[in-house]
Amino acid sequence: MNCYADIAGYPARNAIPHVHTLDQRWPIGHIWGMKYVLLICDDETCSPTMEEIAADPAYHAFSAEVERRGASLGGARLRPVADATTVRVRDGETLVSDGPFAETKDFVGGIDIIECADLDEAIAIAALHPYANRGCVEVRPVWE
Repeated sequence: MNCYADIAGYPARNAIPHVHTLDQRWPIGHIWGMKYVLLICDDETCSPTMEEIAADPAYHAFSAEVERRGASLGGARLRPVADATTVRVRDGETLVSDGPFAETKDFVGGIDIIECADLDEAIAIAALHPYANRGCVEVRPVWE
């Protein structure tokens, strides 16, 4: 039995190894690719509204290019840090506090999950994101 059956909607394949590694590859068309999360970071005090994003041609161009590459697996914009709740468990006690984990002006404002051939392609896609010009985009491989 293949341990990767039904993971992320991929069918079982006898050729897929039964070991999880950082370099786990998944089929994309005729190539093998990796999954990456793009952490979209910016200064929340000057972040655009949803309406501004919807009207911005740079966001439309980015979305179109990611779709053209067939790399998009999903993503979402996150609510402001004022809406965050941080949960910690210490000595068996659950501690809940309002707000983000870190005190910083940069915050993770959204994520994009992509699948592409390698880190170079993930970096190329991240460089196209409009926030790469105003904040930063952290590229992180998914550990599968």
